Amino acid sequence: MPLSAFPKAFIPALCVERSMTPFEWIDLARRELPLDGLEFYWGFVPESREEQLRLAAAVNDAGFAMPMMCYSSDFIQPDRSEWHRQVEMQKRAVEVTARMGGSYCRILTGQRRADVDRETGLELVRTAFLEVIPTAEEHGVTLILENHYKDAHWVYPEFAQRLEVFAELLSRIPEHDYFGVNFDPSNALVAGDDPIEYMRAVKDRIRTMHASDRFLTSGTLEDLRKIDESGAVGYADLLQHGVVGKGAIDYDAVFSILAEIEFGGWISIEDGNDPNVGIKHIQESARFLRAKMSEYGVG
Repeated sequence: MPLSAFPKAFIPALCVERSMTPFEWIDLARRELPLDGLEFYWGFVPESREEQLRLAAAVNDAGFAMPMMCYSSDFIQPDRSEWHRQVEMQKRAVEVTARMGGSYCRILTGQRRADVDRETGLELVRTAFLEVIPTAEEHGVTLILENHYKDAHWVYPEFAQRLEVFAELLSRIPEHDYFGVNFDPSNALVAGDDPIEYMRAVKDRIRTMHASDRFLTSGTLEDLRKIDESGAVGYADLLQHGVVGKGAIDYDAVFSILAEIEFGGWISIEDGNDPNVGIKHIQESARFLRAKMSEYGVG
C-alpha cells in the first residue's frame, strides 16, 4: 500500500497567490516527506504539454510517483452545452494524467444545485460517467469517484455527498476495470453519515483512499449545513482538516476494512490548511499511517 500526499495546506500558494511553484512543492516534499508519491491538483497543472512533461520528470527525479490527479468535474448542469464542456474537460484531465504517468484521475458528480432534482442529477452524472469511461480505458487511467464534500471554488456541496445518493449512483454504473471509488472517511462524517458504515457500503469498489481527519473549530455539523445551503464559496471556516489519527475518525476500524478487502492501492494524505505547520502535520500523518499499515498487514 503506497503512500502519497495532497498539498492541501499549500493550495492557496500554488493555485491562487502563485507564490509557490509546483517544482518548489516537489523539492520541499523531497527534502521533508517520507512518501512514495505526490497527488496533483488540476489547479496547478500547467497547460502546455511540454511543461506537463517537465513537471512529471521533476516528480520522478525526486524519487516519487504521481499516482493521482485530483480533478473536480461538475456534471449537475441544466445547460446542455456546459454539461458537454464538463465531459470534455474530464476527458482532457484523464489524458493529462496519463501523460504525466498517473494511474488514477478523480471524477466528481458536481454541485448540489437547488434547481436540479435528484433523479435528473443522477441521470446527468450517470450519462457523463459512461461517456468518460472509454477515454479512461483508452489511456489506462482509472476514474475514482470520491465521496466528496466541496471543491474550494464551488458554491454548493457535492450532489452525491450523502451515502444514499452516492450508493444509488454507484448502482447505476456497471463495475468496470477503469472505474472505482476514492473513499474519504472524514467527508462521510461531514455529510452526516457514519464513516465506517459508509465505507462498508462501498468497500467492494474502493480503489484509492484519502486519509483525512476533521474537526470543528466551533459550532456543529448542523451549523455547517446551514452555511452550505446559503451558497457560500469554498469551505466554511469552522470546518478544518487536522493531523490524521487525531480527529474524529476511527482509523482502527478503517484499516480493519482495508485489511478485509486486501486493499493494495494508494492512500493519499489530505491534511491541514495552515502552511506554517503543513509539512510537520503531513510528517505526523505519514508516521501514523505507516504504523497502521504495519499493524494491520496492509501495504
